[in-house]
Amino acid sequence: MILLLAALVLGAAAWSRSAEYDEQYTLFLTAGTPRPVWPEAAFPAGLVRTIQASHADLGTIARDLRRTDVHPPLYFWAVGLWRRIAGDGLFASRLLSVGFSLGTLAAVWVLARQTGVPPGMAMLLTLGSYGFLYTGSIARGFALAEMLSVWGVACALAARGRWRYALAAGTLWGAATATNYLAVFVPVGVAVLFLLPLPLREGDGGRGPWEVACGVGAYPCRAPSPQPPPARGGGVAVAVAIGCGALPFLALDLWFFAAQHDSRIGQFAPFHLLPGLARIAQYTAANILGGLPLYVPAPDQTAVTVVLAAFLAALAILVILRRHRNQLVLAVAALSPPVGLLALGALFNSTPIELRYLSFSVPFIALLLASLPRAVLLPLLALQAAAIAGLMLRPETMQPARLTARAAAALVQDGVVLVPYGNDGVGIIGAFAIGSPPDLRLIAIHADTPPPSGVRRLVLARMAQDDTSRAAIATMTAALSGPCWRAAAEGFNVTAYERICSGE
Repeated sequence: MILLLAALVLGAAAWSRSAEYDEQYTLFLTAGTPRPVWPEAAFPAGLVRTIQASHADLGTIARDLRRTDVHPPLYFWAVGLWRRIAGDGLFASRLLSVGFSLGTLAAVWVLARQTGVPPGMAMLLTLGSYGFLYTGSIARGFALAEMLSVWGVACALAARGRWRYALAAGTLWGAATATNYLAVFVPVGVAVLFLLPLPLREGDGGRGPWEVACGVGAYPCRAPSPQPPPARGGGVAVAVAIGCGALPFLALDLWFFAAQHDSRIGQFAPFHLLPGLARIAQYTAANILGGLPLYVPAPDQTAVTVVLAAFLAALAILVILRRHRNQLVLAVAALSPPVGLLALGALFNSTPIELRYLSFSVPFIALLLASLPRAVLLPLLALQAAAIAGLMLRPETMQPARLTARAAAALVQDGVVLVPYGNDGVGIIGAFAIGSPPDLRLIAIHADTPPPSGVRRLVLARMAQDDTSRAAIATMTAALSGPCWRAAAEGFNVTAYERICSGE
């Protein structure tokens, strides 16, 4: 029943949210045109959908990915195959992430059974977390990487003295890194913990994922699964098996990263420890409760933020005080992504700390919280329900493409919409165009693009989502502030201008 509820909630989120900047690269890459060359003259918005309706083979995807991006290939291969079955649109591609998120919830159920945590509560807390629902409803690889990572931990819990589970854990963790490089932190943290001489198998922890499911639903029980005695230390055989499982994927990662490592230099701000810690605290809280402070009037946002932060801090203290017997494994898995991002930032002098990168911690945080009393957890579930309603309905939680496109279409009349080219010509134009009427005329503008001649009415889409788009908007705004133009109307994120000079 929880999986059915999750399918409905995730599907609704995938349907309701505006198109996003990064999703467009997924669609263009798997269509075989990762960096379209847009005409200098006006073109219809429907051209974007036509381009995205094509299909690239796996080799083409790999070649283009190594040349134009900074991600490994596994998710893009999966979505390339999926689009041939499910369709070319954004929603169809998002449904693949929905499926992966359902797989993560199944893994949470197994982990809860293994660690003695209430399974239903752990699944509900995971589903209610903003970060889980967000990454599970967009056309990016986070949901696949998270699913592989959590299933890897489930296999690792069963791997003490049994190399086949260690091999499965290594394979799953390796595949997670081949989906997103930053998925490496959970495997590293848990693998190091399991190689230490600590008694980590408690409760059902020695049972494998399929053994835990024995007797549930239609799954048959043939014979009681033997419980191996509690073990200390992972052993060399377990370490070797994990390494053997992960090695092919790590080699694939290295081949891609060697071609991509110079891409997007300067994407993140320089690293500073205290701002980095504050950002991690902010986004960890947002992963659990989303943008709740944004839903109240501005004067009250600070007070709401303080109250919610105090509530989450109290939950963390309760988790520590209860000292659940399997808390160490889950805590290491939950803490590995933020600690890893801090270490990465310090090493490369950048701050790669974003909500979606910290979402890899969410299932493990939910498992830690699930053992708390229901009197504490029911208010948390209520807050999460409000947060995910906002994720589906509130514009504050969405990127502006859809509302901007609607506003532009309402004001353009017989004119043209000016859309910033952006850093790559993909994210802004693609997201705006697929939310627009197919016959809406667009012109992609750069920082040096002059106002087009022979057009009576222009609508400037103020989608300032990167440095290049901000520069283009500033230049065009200055040009349209001249004597031959006047501002005629405004809408959400757009301004309409009319020519008042005769001739050109």
